[in-house]
Amino acid sequence: MKRFTFFTIGLSLLLIAFPALSGAKTVVELKDAQGKSVGTALVSQDGHDAVAVTLRVHDLPPGEHGIHFHQNPKCDPPDFKSAGPHFNPDGKKHGFDNPEGHHAGDMKNITIDAQGKASLRFAVSGVTLGDDAHSLFSNGGTAIVIHAKADDYKTDPSGNSGDRIVCGVITK
Repeated sequence: MKRFTFFTIGLSLLLIAFPALSGAKTVVELKDAQGKSVGTALVSQDGHDAVAVTLRVHDLPPGEHGIHFHQNPKCDPPDFKSAGPHFNPDGKKHGFDNPEGHHAGDMKNITIDAQGKASLRFAVSGVTLGDDAHSLFSNGGTAIVIHAKADDYKTDPSGNSGDRIVCGVITK
């Protein structure tokens, strides 16, 4: 009985110390510039310093597109500029190929198929759903934005990824 009590207390303390392990998640509705729903993104904690994104989208232009976490929890159409710049709590430059590091909100490009659909899951390291500065819930939330073109992974501040064509607010 003592072992079970100590195990339960230990597990509880671990979940308090590392909220990443507690299963935090949120579903984000994604809308295009006309306000039409074009899919969802399930954002969930994936380890201590990463989130998993399960993306399901439709009715988008086929091809490769940049996707980023942006700093403001706003998605005012038609240009979604209200989402602000990329989520960047460390003040780094843009792009995975940048020798000075990359924004925490930078993600790998996604590919939309010929029917305008994509269904994929990927991990993004350096961001959390906890209570720290790297939390996507900081500042009252953030946004996830899909761009018109592919990110070149080097050009600051946004990788020449073009217009913002899809946006969704990430909040608790």
